[in-house]
Amino acid sequence: TGGGEVVRYMARHPADKVAKAVLIAAVPPLMVQTPDNPGGLPKSVFDGFQAQVAGNRAQFYRDVPAGPFYGYNRPGVDASEGIIGNWWRQGMIGSAKAHYDGIVAFSQTDFTEDLKGITQPVLVMHGDDDQIVPYENSGLLSAKLLPNGT
Repeated sequence: TGGGEVVRYMARHPADKVAKAVLIAAVPPLMVQTPDNPGGLPKSVFDGFQAQVAGNRAQFYRDVPAGPFYGYNRPGVDASEGIIGNWWRQGMIGSAKAHYDGIVAFSQTDFTEDLKGITQPVLVMHGDDDQIVPYENSGLLSAKLLPNGT
């Protein structure tokens, strides 16, 4: 949710507090599918994440980095057990309640108006093979909504 936090901060504070920013693989403007956001992911995807966190959080924090998060599920890619283990460690030391609620925060918070109100230069970087945050509905859309976005 880091990119969302940057966008929300910049939209709510005077431009003299932040000169510029970079959004890297960030969730804005909105991840969940709605009538106004048909390119978003179905809510059932995020409900599934919450069910996994509630049901077996330890396994969830192993499965996500071992597969789609780092692209280790792609043919010919060697998974790094160190990176997977570190992701698991970070997940397990965090608050289960915060992680559960955070899924709603990063998937259902609409940053569209925030993006439109940011006047500072913002560089948007996002890979077109992101399996977690779809490129077309996040990076491309954010750059278009930002008045001074690249």
